[in-house]
Amino acid sequence: MSITSNSSSRDTAPIDAGRTKLPIVYLRGFAGTTDGIDTTTNDPFYGFNTGTTHVRIDGDGDPAYYQFEGPLIRLLVEEGYKLLVNGGQRQLLDQRKGLLDGGSVWIDRFYDVAATTFAPAPKESLFQRIEDKLHHMVSADGFHIEAAATDLYNMILEILDRTGQPKVILVAHSMGGLVARCMMQKICQTADGKTPRRPAREIVDKLFTYGTPHGGIETALLGVNAAMEIFGPAGSDMFSPPKMYGYLTPGASFGDDPPRDEPWDPRRVPDDVFDLNKIFCIVGTDPKDYGPARLAIGPQSDGLVRIKNAYVKGAHRAYIYKSHSGPYGEVNSEEGYQNLRRFLFGRWAVSLSFADLTRDLPDDGTTWQADMRLSIRGLAIVISEQAAARWCPIILNKVAAAATNPAPDADVKHDRADAPIPIVSTFLIPPTATDTTDPAIVSGNLSRYVVTLNVHSVVTDRGAFDFSNHLEQVGDWQDSLIVDVGGSELAAEAWYEWNSQVIGAISSVPKMPKKLDLRPTTDGVHVGTVQLPDSARALPIFAKGASLRITVADRLSDANQTPG
Repeated sequence: MSITSNSSSRDTAPIDAGRTKLPIVYLRGFAGTTDGIDTTTNDPFYGFNTGTTHVRIDGDGDPAYYQFEGPLIRLLVEEGYKLLVNGGQRQLLDQRKGLLDGGSVWIDRFYDVAATTFAPAPKESLFQRIEDKLHHMVSADGFHIEAAATDLYNMILEILDRTGQPKVILVAHSMGGLVARCMMQKICQTADGKTPRRPAREIVDKLFTYGTPHGGIETALLGVNAAMEIFGPAGSDMFSPPKMYGYLTPGASFGDDPPRDEPWDPRRVPDDVFDLNKIFCIVGTDPKDYGPARLAIGPQSDGLVRIKNAYVKGAHRAYIYKSHSGPYGEVNSEEGYQNLRRFLFGRWAVSLSFADLTRDLPDDGTTWQADMRLSIRGLAIVISEQAAARWCPIILNKVAAAATNPAPDADVKHDRADAPIPIVSTFLIPPTATDTTDPAIVSGNLSRYVVTLNVHSVVTDRGAFDFSNHLEQVGDWQDSLIVDVGGSELAAEAWYEWNSQVIGAISSVPKMPKKLDLRPTTDGVHVGTVQLPDSARALPIFAKGASLRITVADRLSDANQTPG
């Protein structure tokens, strides 16, 4: 049996048929030294065309081939986007001959200015060539993040002018996300001479990042952190959290220290700069499949970026078991693409949070953790997963502590990698006849997602693990909540059931039996609650009336999109 991705069998019409497709601009990550830059610029699409081949276990339990075609190609095939090149995308923009297709993909080739491959080799002596070669192995002359961000701003204006579209979508890997944020948070708010620039909200519709070090790059070795900040080989000092202040703050210069009288967190994007609901961050949790840098970074990372630094506070995010780059990297993964596709084109924005956690837990050394896994019907991958086995469970004690100290910006202030608020959010695409043969699912417009929860306790005594009553990988409570979202064109509806109460295979039930009482809020989001089973509420971490808070928002309406 051979397993391949199902892109060829899907309806190639865009999911948002009837709505204008916005141009998508890809921004790649850090290329390192000049040698790395030269290699990067040899790829016309900066690597976003790269796919992977892997092995999965098929229905017979045997290893089988599985192919992922790459995010750029998938957008062309599944969403009807076009790749306009004609000798060079920037040259095409400069031609000024008629409108270009708005449903197009653009590559921001910001590294080209720093490459040595586009100019004739200078006449040098052997000694000079050796000296240049050694220099290119440690330097990255010609690349500056603010210059790249300024060029991105100008490129976006050209794309909008040539396509007639109001905004673009930015999709960035690693450092590319910092280039985007530099443009949004500083360049857009800094006048060009006496001419003010357009704010990010006016020209960018959404920002999606893969493994971007929003909080900087920190290693487990203090000496390495200091050397990176002080010496910055190949420009790596841009990833030092204090130095990020210089290119993320209007009026500041690179190297300026953040003011001591106010907290500086590079993971913050001010509300007046950009809507946090329009930012999505992929957080990688697999360090073992990355290069040698993983030895210095350590666990709780994707091998280069620590989990706690890979997201914008208050933004949507997904945790996927992929490394920073390479064959098992985040960009060239089905998990990354499916999150991207749903964030860009999904109709329903949904989220799930714990409600009514105990606020007065005894201080007995017990920490309550929850493993979370999010699955969506029709996908061959887990869309998001936080688990102790991936070094990133949800720490319920911290979630409860955040709830005891509410603040106006609580969703941002208390949003942590190990205590996210909400615990999970995603986007759903209504099924079509090409997705399923079940007419009840199609006619009901039903999208299904399942959140699996495994709550367990970890006991420590004077800083050491206490395994006296421990059962490894056995939860104190575990179950899966199945939610169907859909209904009429006029209103959001949802049905649910716990997996433990479903008789037979889940797939044999086209719609869950219990109707969720969804109540509209002032911002257009519908909210409902599902009570936790008695077995869960018997645990000390849950209060007597503990429940799950579920939100549903229709993104085709003018309702505000919210992560929870």
